Amino acid sequence: MGWALVATAEPHHRKGWLKRFDPRFWTIDFARPMMASVTSDVPGALRVEAVFYQKQDLAGLIWESEDRWDHPLLAYETKRDFRNTQLSFRWRSGGVKALDALHGPTLTIEGRDAAGEARAWYVRLWNYAVGTAEDAVVTLDFNALDGGFLLPDEADPVWAGDIDRMFISLVPPGYDGDDAVLPAPVQGWAEMSDIACWGSGSVLAIGDVVMPELDPAKGGLGIANGYDDSYHLSPARLVRQVVQLGYRGDVVHYVGMSHYMRLAPDGAVFRATLAGGALNAPCAAWHAGFAAACEAAGLGVIWSLSYELFDAYCPEEWKQRASDGSPALTGWEPPSTLLSPVHVEAMGYLQAVARAFVAVGAAAGLALKFQVGEPWWWIAGEGRICAYDAATTAALGSASVPIADLREALDAPQLAMLDALGALLAASTAALVAAARDEAGAAGLVSHLLVYLPTVLDPAAPEVRRANVPPGWAAPAFDVLQLEDYDWVTGGRGAETARARAATAVRLGYPIGEQHYFSGFVLLPEDRAQWALIAEAAAAARRAGVARAFVWALPQVARDGFVTFDGEDEVHAFDAVDFPIAIGREAVVATEFSTQIVSSPSGHEQRASEWAEPRMRYDAGPGIRSEANVRLLGDFFRARRGAARAFRFRDPFDGSSAADNGLPGPDDQFLGVGDGDRRQFALVKRYGAGDAEQVRPIRLPVEGSVRVSVDGIETAAFLTTDDGEILLDAAPGAGIAVRAGFLFDVPVRFAEDRLEASRATFLAGELASVPLVEVRAPQGSST
Repeated sequence: MGWALVATAEPHHRKGWLKRFDPRFWTIDFARPMMASVTSDVPGALRVEAVFYQKQDLAGLIWESEDRWDHPLLAYETKRDFRNTQLSFRWRSGGVKALDALHGPTLTIEGRDAAGEARAWYVRLWNYAVGTAEDAVVTLDFNALDGGFLLPDEADPVWAGDIDRMFISLVPPGYDGDDAVLPAPVQGWAEMSDIACWGSGSVLAIGDVVMPELDPAKGGLGIANGYDDSYHLSPARLVRQVVQLGYRGDVVHYVGMSHYMRLAPDGAVFRATLAGGALNAPCAAWHAGFAAACEAAGLGVIWSLSYELFDAYCPEEWKQRASDGSPALTGWEPPSTLLSPVHVEAMGYLQAVARAFVAVGAAAGLALKFQVGEPWWWIAGEGRICAYDAATTAALGSASVPIADLREALDAPQLAMLDALGALLAASTAALVAAARDEAGAAGLVSHLLVYLPTVLDPAAPEVRRANVPPGWAAPAFDVLQLEDYDWVTGGRGAETARARAATAVRLGYPIGEQHYFSGFVLLPEDRAQWALIAEAAAAARRAGVARAFVWALPQVARDGFVTFDGEDEVHAFDAVDFPIAIGREAVVATEFSTQIVSSPSGHEQRASEWAEPRMRYDAGPGIRSEANVRLLGDFFRARRGAARAFRFRDPFDGSSAADNGLPGPDDQFLGVGDGDRRQFALVKRYGAGDAEQVRPIRLPVEGSVRVSVDGIETAAFLTTDDGEILLDAAPGAGIAVRAGFLFDVPVRFAEDRLEASRATFLAGELASVPLVEVRAPQGSST
């Protein structure tokens, strides 16, 4: 499996054209507790659905000059000059302030004036409308556009040459800027149809790259998505990215924990409610559009629902609680909480939500697939299990006993309590799947269970699995078992996964061919280098035989420019043999990068580095010193089928971890620090220092050359994996440094399919040319 990170699109990527204000590329934003969505189900039109709870609620329908949401290969160009652009559309609305009202739909334009000073203009759409206040044609000429409420007396001319974004505000009929709660939730809507844009500034270039299909029948990588990270985009925009990035088969869609619910006031706060239905109208409209777009594109959807709920919206009695009464709270900001698997009303709510999303899929004609996402008893800080809410304590009765710290040795009553909690959790998930299956009816439903391994199989608390991997989940309780481990992967503990997967298979009985694997995610853009670990983990899972691997998740894939493609492993055949060492010692060495440089007329430059690491090139010709060398090289060339098969090559100037390229020592290179659990450390060689430091992964250490030190003391208690990493027998303690020294080879191939040798030129002292080029080392190639 090949992969890459694309930081920015190049001009040749933008081979398509887009009319500015294309309805698929508008976004929506708002402040809690209100909810809104934008969909574009037909060409030339968009629809906004909104639900307002307070008099001050406001939604903005947004067009941005910079595309911050699409993958770099698919984004439209940044073009802040709106001059010589005209826009026309039909506006229809209901349940929101009308065009002619005070605080009616207003176009706010944010940018800079002709002098470069930041400012905003407020364009009342009613001043440019023909028709009624709720059904009118609006025409805007950005060369002759005025802000201000009354024209011409209050005209504030817009300078459209430097605009960052513009948005149309939508507020409820009772809007007055007050934070008072509306007497009842107000559902509103607005449509822009017959959208037309013309003029010399009306066209944008857009990325139109189409990646090769990742065929699910051949184990191609799948994609996951999360509604809480994509609610502001149109479904059409998301599905376009999925398809053009090559993902096929099922999309795992996590419905989230903070945007799907209906709300009702409860004093000064709002709580989730089933009054009027499980899903709020904007969410229901968005997901109907998403399901239809997936069906039209030939994609399936696995609806993912977890026990997680936005804490501010969760009724207090629904929450899991620790023994001191504190609620289970996740690390998100603001936090989410976990629903008690035993609370009847909470579980009834979750079952109603499951039914609602299954019904959305059925209405779109999709095959019905449902995932119970990461159901567990939450483990708070210091090993405190959140299993002491009133409903759970009542259900357990005398089996409820104090457990201060799950990491400590537990007695028989405590173990019995964990077993009982596991039985309650299994009964809860079974009821949730039963509700989804009942909603599916005769169409049938494929059930999935997502288990997060680092928590439920935490080595520091081995008895947690009694509660969070209960025997009641054993096959055939679910059709597919899905495993996730991103904390291990991004933390350099990927070696834990195989052991955990094996333990889970033994405990639950799902063969690996009935398992899925989730690889990712990267929380922060500054950590985008973690995609290398994620891609490797996905490839390892596929080699292990999982039915499907998914990458989590599309918003982060788009943000960081991650792309993946199949076929690379097949074409990079590799022989774990050495290039003739004696010949290689005299090689000419070239280190190359790829940098795009754009020079301005003033002489300033913009430079973009396209490669994270250099590519090595060698010419082994100077090492050919005899006819015996020629024959040896010819035999080696034939065995490699020319350029077809790669091999190991010892760089004569850089083949050791030692600074002087001499014999390696156990303290040569810093690999990382222990955390008490991590045993696996990748071999690396570091170049430079500070911000300029480059870390080079070493995949081909020389057998028998690796020396390791832990806390400055050399140790032999390790082994070297087939992927060129070290696996310590015991995990170093927190903060303890791990270092290593080693000899290493570079994976190369012949650069050409032709090898020339002439006795006449050789005897005349002319050197042959034998060019070699570095390739990516296949997994498991270190031996």
